Parts: sequence; structure tokens; C-alpha cells
Amino acid sequence: MPKKLSRNTHENEVTDESVYLSRRSLLKGFGGSILGYHSPLLYSDKSSSTGNEFGSELHQMLFQKIKSRLKEDAIKLAESTPFNYASSYNNFYEFGSGKSDPKKNAKKFITDPWEVSVQGECDGAGTYHLEDLVRPHLLEERIYRLRCVEAWSMVIPWVGLPLLSLLKRFKPRSNAKYVKFETLYDPIQMPGQKSLFSAIEYPYVEALRMDEATNELSFLALGMYGKILPNQNGAPIRLVVPWKYGFKSIKSIVKIEFVEERPVTTWMKSNPREYGFYSNVNPSVDHPRWSQATERRLPSSIFSPNIRPTEMFNGYGDEVAYLYRGMDLKKFY
Repeated sequence: MPKKLSRNTHENEVTDESVYLSRRSLLKGFGGSILGYHSPLLYSDKSSSTGNEFGSELHQMLFQKIKSRLKEDAIKLAESTPFNYASSYNNFYEFGSGKSDPKKNAKKFITDPWEVSVQGECDGAGTYHLEDLVRPHLLEERIYRLRCVEAWSMVIPWVGLPLLSLLKRFKPRSNAKYVKFETLYDPIQMPGQKSLFSAIEYPYVEALRMDEATNELSFLALGMYGKILPNQNGAPIRLVVPWKYGFKSIKSIVKIEFVEERPVTTWMKSNPREYGFYSNVNPSVDHPRWSQATERRLPSSIFSPNIRPTEMFNGYGDEVAYLYRGMDLKKFY
């Protein structure tokens, strides 16, 4: 029997780092890979990924917080394999529409200093330095499936904090029915935002219903694989909502707003027929241009396909199905 990990993820599902972050070939031996690998983001004098010196207060704090994280039992499995895929297979349109564009174009993206503006129906509105938001929290590791609406998937060990633990610090009011998130808008740093051929409008906006946002699975990630979050994966802080398609997990967050009316999110605005507000993983609701009944779990190739059935709510139904009781999930897709 495979060892069961947190949130219905099994040990044999964890996406090999060699498939997730393209940087390094497979290290021989379980122990050797743990002891022999050091991330440039965490150990170099300067972070080429951020354009800032590693000695900054924010990055020093993140390094220490991630190092002292509450670990998953099986995180050693992820740490025992190389960093080799996520930085070359990303959807982050702010840095380009191709899968390899974010890694190429986000190298000098400045993530320190970083501020998050909190607005709307809450008593804790204000502008916060990221280090002040993170400092009170013990970070934890969670291994989650990631299912893209394009029908590929991965399994990723994230490091961060439950979204609920942050939101309650802002004291949302009773009329706050949704939580709206916004990505940084900076066309100078993010070339995709000034492209004449962009499929979406910026800044990127996503939102969750309040009960979704406060569900135990909703997570804010600051790192992955025990290391600081790479720029192309949404540094310095991103949302992870594992029962929804990946585009709901907004990256590089600069604004959190508590609102009473349901927001129009970026992909809804672009094409509401294809991208609904909820965007729960659902094998019985096809995308208009392809089936969602199966998914391609990376790594996968023509000669070595890794195709598997898509699970309702991405396999997290026990934790989230109650949120949608009585709803027509084909209508409210």
C-alpha cells in the first residue's frame, strides 16, 4: 500500500522534482540528493531570481521561516529528487503565454520589498509589508495536486500558511461574502501585460466565496519543495486552491479585498462560456474545446504517457463537497 500523505495525496503521486523544476539532473542515491543539493535562491549571496541581495530582511525571514517549517511526513521524498521542471512549464501570462516564457522573463522580477494592500469590508484594512504579514506564523508544508484547466497536472509540496489564518487577522465584516485578489500590475517588469496579443486584461483578478477562502485547504504559498518560491511560480506570495483549476490560484498577490458582490474575475471576463467563477475540477463538465474526463500527469510523453482519470474536486471531495451542496455544478461551473 502506498503511504498516504496529507489531503488525500499518496506518496507515489508526488511529481518528481526532475519533472517540476528544470535546473539539475537526477542525483544518485537518496541520501546524496538530500545532502548535496542547495538552492541558489536560498544559499547564494545574491538572488539572481529576485534581483535583490539575499541579505534583505524579507528574504532572510523567508529563508528562516521555510527552514523551520512544520514538515510533511513525506517531504523528504520531494527533497530527494532534483529541481527540474516547474521553472520551465508554467502558466503565468504576465511573463508571456508560452510555457517557457515565465522562467525566461521573470529572472529579474523584483519581489523585495513587497507590500499587500488590504481593502473593503473589514476592520483591518491597510497596506502591509509582506514580512509583517508572515512573521507571526509558523509556516507549514502541504503536498497538493495541481490540476490545470488545460488537462495536465502535477503534485507539489508547497510551503506557506492557511489562508484562513491570515484573513481572520483583517477582521472581515459580516457583509463580506467574497475575497478578491489582485496580481501586481507592472508592465515594465511583466512584459506580458503590455502585449498587444494578450488574451486577458490586467491586472489579473481572482476571487473566492468566503466559505471557500476559509476552508482548511485554501493556502497561501511562499515556497515550494522546501525552498523560496521561484519568481515564475508566483513569488513572493500566491494562492493555492487545490480543488479548483490552477488559474484560480492567483500569483504575486498585491491586493486582498473583502467584497459583498461576486467579482468578475479575469478569465470569466475574457471568456465566461469557458471559465466560470467556481472552476471546480469536474470530470463531467468538459471545456468547450476538450474533455476534462482525464488528465496528463507530468512527466508524460508520447512514448511514455501518464494519463489518468480526473477526480471530482481533484480528489478533495471529502473536504470541500459540502460547500456546493444543492448547487448545479454544471450550471455553476
